[in-house]
Amino acid sequence: MSWFTTRRAQILVCLLLALAILLPYLQVRHFDFITLDDDMYVFHNPFVMAGLTWKGIKWAFIAQYASNWHPLTWLSHMLDAQLYGPWAGGHHLTNIVFHIANTILLFLFLNRVTRAFWRSALVAGLFALHPLHVESVAWVAERKDVLSAFFWMITMWAYVGYVITPSKWRYLAVVLLFALGLMAKPMLVTLPFVLLLLDYWPLGRVRGLAPEAGASGASTLQPELPKQGYWYLIKEKIPLFALVVLSCLITMSAQAGSGSVMPLDIRPLSPRIANALVTYIEYVVKMFWPPPMAMFYPLAPVPWWKAMAALIVLLTVSAMLIARARRSPYLAVGWFWYLGTMVPVIGLVQVGGQAMADRYTYIPFIGLFIIVSWGICELTASWRFQKAILAAGGAVLLSACFWATWVQVGFWRNSETLFLHAIQVTGPN
Repeated sequence: MSWFTTRRAQILVCLLLALAILLPYLQVRHFDFITLDDDMYVFHNPFVMAGLTWKGIKWAFIAQYASNWHPLTWLSHMLDAQLYGPWAGGHHLTNIVFHIANTILLFLFLNRVTRAFWRSALVAGLFALHPLHVESVAWVAERKDVLSAFFWMITMWAYVGYVITPSKWRYLAVVLLFALGLMAKPMLVTLPFVLLLLDYWPLGRVRGLAPEAGASGASTLQPELPKQGYWYLIKEKIPLFALVVLSCLITMSAQAGSGSVMPLDIRPLSPRIANALVTYIEYVVKMFWPPPMAMFYPLAPVPWWKAMAALIVLLTVSAMLIARARRSPYLAVGWFWYLGTMVPVIGLVQVGGQAMADRYTYIPFIGLFIIVSWGICELTASWRFQKAILAAGGAVLLSACFWATWVQVGFWRNSETLFLHAIQVTGPN
């Protein structure tokens, strides 16, 4: 067994990932709350600031406050208030702890199901340090992002345990963890669809659609899982889809009741679709070149030709990656992970006045990171000194992400710094 696949190596990488997150993010312990949403979620919310009380717990489960029903998110803020009181730094630190946990769980999960140690580590490193993830971690009110992602990760872990050793109790664990994730943030409605993608790759459960022998990134999971028809895999997830429907109904009720959903007579469907198509492309561009980053990107008219060009690019890329799926299955899985998990926040249901938001990339970018990590290894497979070159390149890439994250975290020091920066980078609006 290679040293790099041993438990010692995994522990070392986990410690390095935790350290890489702490170094740029620990500065938030001196930061203030932000006067956008942090007031509703924490310091002007009497139920939260009272800490964990029976009255507050009851309110968390029945309230549809702040345009959402997410009782676990409220309970986490109450626990912080119980521990830290009004000290904003403590609330920030909890977000960092969840981000570290999510990163480590992602690395261990990918390494478990693919046996690709360094590729899994690179995905986790990009997830840990990509500057577009700063908003989810450095903004106290975005606790729902990091908390729901935690349940996303452990639900995937539970799912793998179920498919390796099926039992009703293991399946019940998957359902319960998924339900808890939805109670932290309803964006987890896309998780059952991602589990279907994982059935294809890397789990290799789909009968008749197995990757070619010797395909790049083909599953090495041991023992090999029995093949199933896709209809069986869909029916297997009916309880999860039922929770998705229930969560969507509750969320629509909460958002409609708060008036946060922009009606169609104010913003018709056609400009929403145009903005969605273009922002799909813009998010990919920002993954490779993040600046300029702001906490708010104002809506602006999208020319029809730009929307059509984005649609053609999305369809072309999708068709190419589907055609390549048998040879390089990670391409299609990563791409449709990105497209699918973006659907709830891409703007078809317009909540608020933003065209896009950095925090929306927290889970969807995992799919693109998988494409980058596995794709680089496949493209350089014939290179001499491949390992040394990729090690150096990975170090440079993560160092650049580290520096960009450090700078971006600094803008979250207080409301004035954050909003002035947003005005500077988004132009007159």
